[in-house]
Amino acid sequence: MILSKHCAPILPGLLALGCTISGLLPAPAAEKGKAEKSNMELVGYNDLQARSAYQPVIEKQGDRWIAYVGHHAGVQPNALTGKDESNGTSVVDVTDPKHPKYIAHIPGEPIKPGDRGDVGGAQMVRVCAGSELPRADKNKFYLLRSFGNTAHEIWDVTDPARPTRVNTIVSGLRDTHKSWWECDTGIAYLIGGAIGWRTPRMAILYDLSDPAKPVFIRNFGLPGQQPGAKGPTPESMHGPVSTGPKGNRVYFAYGNSRDGVLEIVDREKLLKGAPEPTDENLRYPVVGRVDFPEDVGVHNVVPLLQMQVPEFAKQKNGKVKDFVAVVGETVANECAEYRQTVRFLDITDESKPVGVSMWTVPEASGNFCSAGGRFGAHSSNENFTPVYNKRVLFIAHFNAGVRAVDVRDPFHPKEIAYYIPAITDKTDKRCAGKGADEHCKIAIQTNNVEVDDRGYIYAVDRANTGMHILALTGPARQAADFTALEHH
Repeated sequence: MILSKHCAPILPGLLALGCTISGLLPAPAAEKGKAEKSNMELVGYNDLQARSAYQPVIEKQGDRWIAYVGHHAGVQPNALTGKDESNGTSVVDVTDPKHPKYIAHIPGEPIKPGDRGDVGGAQMVRVCAGSELPRADKNKFYLLRSFGNTAHEIWDVTDPARPTRVNTIVSGLRDTHKSWWECDTGIAYLIGGAIGWRTPRMAILYDLSDPAKPVFIRNFGLPGQQPGAKGPTPESMHGPVSTGPKGNRVYFAYGNSRDGVLEIVDREKLLKGAPEPTDENLRYPVVGRVDFPEDVGVHNVVPLLQMQVPEFAKQKNGKVKDFVAVVGETVANECAEYRQTVRFLDITDESKPVGVSMWTVPEASGNFCSAGGRFGAHSSNENFTPVYNKRVLFIAHFNAGVRAVDVRDPFHPKEIAYYIPAITDKTDKRCAGKGADEHCKIAIQTNNVEVDDRGYIYAVDRANTGMHILALTGPARQAADFTALEHH
């Protein structure tokens, strides 16, 4: 194992303590296009009908495990119907992870002539069981998804092979993206651009405790984004994470690839505070805020709360601390911008967050800047299963595949495993440069990653390569807690 250091600023004026780049440097790059791995094995694979993939979620429905995968815009043939369908939501039975079975596709918003490149599809999915939701049909399962850039919908997926639309929650939006749904309360934090707001993405809060009867709560965003505001408009919201009534916190991420902002919000004040979007009302529930420099984006946030810090185990004070992992999104191909990383902040005092470390994949370990496509962080798993919660974080790193990071000591995060899938004949090219300098390469673009409560890892690809189901092996399994399966 080779450890390398890099003490880049984490916050303006602050240097990270123990700025680990990577605890595990991969072996030299294998033959171009072949799978590369360390302490992680391929269990199963599905090509997702060669649709560009974004968010996967995995739900246990009776004795079955079902993966729902949101897609970027595009059109592909659906072998189940014999028709070309606009990319939407793939439904895959992963009960046997070695043999995943594609069972349904819910078409997304079609692309119309003249639409910009990111219109269409149905990128975001969340699923709740009716047995968990306070006022839902207890025998049903519900899918919340975005519909292109214009709406959010509810689908009945009780029979996952035959989804039926329940309703449209909100439509006429300017954009959509990463929503969050509290299954125990039904509160949903939808991301979209409400008419009149100065940003294409802010939070639209709904009570979906009865998904058939949505109840609007309020709109929320940064001061300066609301209707009638003056001056510069802050970067758009990208996505929230809520700890629900028990934790009473919502973490909002803004500026996915630059000028990032992290807001730590009192959930009760957010839901019960005055809904009129004045500067005062938008600041009222905020208990902590971090404004990052231009080169740091905030794509999503992972709370790591009540962490036992090994180094301070014998100290009288500071044995237990709260952290968040902040994941930025790299956007440009072939390193033609700032690389986004994973940064860890100590938020034990929420009003005074402190950067303590950062992590990234060393570029030289695979010559990733010249390998084609994007290189850098994009997203992390968002299922907080006890198998991995506060122990292992999985990061989608585009052409560097999915990386497993041991976060038990947030001051010194270290990589313990990785898997870079092989390209296939469906993998789409990625281009860089302009005019005579334009060139295109084919490379894996691991876009998003999720885990299920059995401990399997799901990596989906932006460049049409499909979904890889993975498992930790060797020493990396020791960082997880598979005994938690017995009690979950």
